[in-house]
Amino acid sequence: MKKTYSNKTGVFDFESLELYQKALEYIDFVFELTKKFPKEEMFGLTSQFRRAADSIALNLGEGYGETFGLFFRYMKIAAGSTRECVVCTTLAYRRKYITETEKNKSREKLVELSKMSSGLKKYVRKKEAEANQRVK
Repeated sequence: MKKTYSNKTGVFDFESLELYQKALEYIDFVFELTKKFPKEEMFGLTSQFRRAADSIALNLGEGYGETFGLFFRYMKIAAGSTRECVVCTTLAYRRKYITETEKNKSREKLVELSKMSSGLKKYVRKKEAEANQRVK
């Protein structure tokens, strides 16, 4: 994989990924959702949920453009953060901080992120195989 930055647009490669853009949207969603959590959760579930959501986009950005092996490592971390958000969603619902509609919306967004992540991994694995064929 190759790091590239466009001087014309000022955009890094990963910023054009639909998965990255969806991850940013999820971060915004979680931020708004957690605003209404009780103050005593500020350093508990609120913080954990926000950090987990942030981690999805952060790991995409950090891993994109690295070697195939490193990219997959960061994707694995992002997938773990996605699952962490599922748990945070469940906890928030069980504690009655969010409605069933909000829980379902969060889970739908997480399923979408997970599917898109799987698709990107398949695409990159294909590119890795093609690159390995050219080397042989």
